[in-house]
This record gives sequence, structure tokens and C-alpha cells, in this order.
Amino acid sequence: MSMLTSEYTVRVNGADIFAADTGGDAPAVVLLHGGGPGASGLSNYSRNVDALARHFRIIVPDMPGYGRSSKHVDHRDPFGYLAGMIRGLLDELGLPSAHLVGNSYGGAAALRLALDTPRRVGKLVLMGPGGIGTTRGLPTDGLKCLLSYYGGDGPSRDKLADFIRTYLVYDGTGVPDILIDVRYRASLDPEVVASPPLQRPSGLRTLWRMDLTRDRRLRQLANPTLVLWGRDDKVNRPSGGPLLQRLLPNAELVMTSHTGHWMQWERADLFNRLVTDFLSPDSDLAIA
Repeated sequence: MSMLTSEYTVRVNGADIFAADTGGDAPAVVLLHGGGPGASGLSNYSRNVDALARHFRIIVPDMPGYGRSSKHVDHRDPFGYLAGMIRGLLDELGLPSAHLVGNSYGGAAALRLALDTPRRVGKLVLMGPGGIGTTRGLPTDGLKCLLSYYGGDGPSRDKLADFIRTYLVYDGTGVPDILIDVRYRASLDPEVVASPPLQRPSGLRTLWRMDLTRDRRLRQLANPTLVLWGRDDKVNRPSGGPLLQRLLPNAELVMTSHTGHWMQWERADLFNRLVTDFLSPDSDLAIA
């Protein structure tokens, strides 16, 4: 039985942000999902919410552009926009700060939020985050597949199944058909088809804004950070893990074999244990 106690929508800067929430007085942890077609908070963290909710208040929003949240995203500075919206969610919930857990697109949003307003963030868990070395070399095959989903002949179930089973996970045979079906239906939202939330950067300025490793504030970011990366990630290059560990002053790095871009799903037990231990007050990892 799920430990989620409430679902609600809050208004942030004229847009709606949907969130599920376990409530309670425990330290607040916000789980930010990735940017693949049809993604949502609860679907991306379906194997994690209940385990983490035994120790923390878990808040799972749908990122702008996804699920039951408003579909607009400012593509001139997407990570800055997402960070501002999640910070606005914390404001509406009366939370001065929260721990942030972010996967891919959500990881980039979490890191940008911490860079912009470090006092609003406790600890960071970044799982194969976006925006790490993105101006260094050509996009990965996985990222190209993701960005082309709405192009060409448009979205299709086969295209989505190929993306998830080939690029998101190490072993695609373990992905059930129902997961593909649910995400495919969500990906057909007319507003999303008209203007996908994740698009190829238009212009050099946007591209540079989206490479967070070029942000000079990174080396001064004192927030304790746990970087998790699948060694077989085909979407965001695993070399980003050691790069972040070098740049961040209080970062721990865990890389796992036989793991793709979706560590929280493929290696759920390990992920839940690592995150619980790291976010616990008596953790000996990365104490600032």
C-alpha cells in the first residue's frame, strides 16, 4: 500500500505544479524526474517513494511540461526556469529548504536551484544529471533519440519503446509493456506535441547556460552532494560522474556496473539504501 497521503496542485508564477506528498514532519525530500517523453514524478520514482517515505517526507512533483503540471517551459534558460518553479513550489509549501533528488533533467534542475539559492537546499542527490559537460562533444545516441521523438513522423509507441528499452536501462527485457503504454499515452498530450518541454538548444547562449560545469559557482557549492551514475548510461555520459566529483567540494560518487540511465528503477534497492543513508542526519558522507 502506498504511503502517499495527498495529491495537490499549487499555483507558481502563473502556472500549475502538481505534486504528490507523504506529509508529516520528517525532513522534506523533493524527487525531481527526468525529461523523457511521457515522464512524470510518480512513474519515474515508483520503486522508491514508499521505501524513502519510511524516513522522510517525500514530495514528488510533475516537472513543468510533464504529467499534470502546466506545459510551458522557457527554452531560453530551461534549467533556470525549472529551478525557479521548484523553488516556488517550496515557497507555496512553506518550506525554507529541502533535500533534492534529481534524475537527468531533474538533476540539472536540482543543481541549478542549489547554485542559484544554496540556502534553499539541504543535501543533493544527482542521478546521471543533465547539463554536465554538454558542450564538450556531440550528443549521445540516447540524447539524440530522446530529442527526435516528436520529430519526423511524430511520436509512436515503437519509438518510445526503443528509447526506454535501448537507452534508459541496461537490460530492456525487464521493462513491462504497461510502463511503455502509460508513458506513450502521456506523450500524446496535444500541448506537449505542439511544444515539447525538452528541445534542442537554440543558440549558443542557451547551450552554454545548459552546461552547468561551466558555471563558476560550482566549485564553491558547499551543499553535501551524492552523485550516482550508471556505468552503462547511454543518455548522459558516465564521465560526468568523475567530472562533478572533481568540481564539487563536498561530493561523493557511486558508479554501478550493468546500470543505465535509470538507476532508481534498475537498482532500486541499492538506490533506496544509498539515498536513505546519505540523507540521514548522522550520515558520515560529505559533511560540509
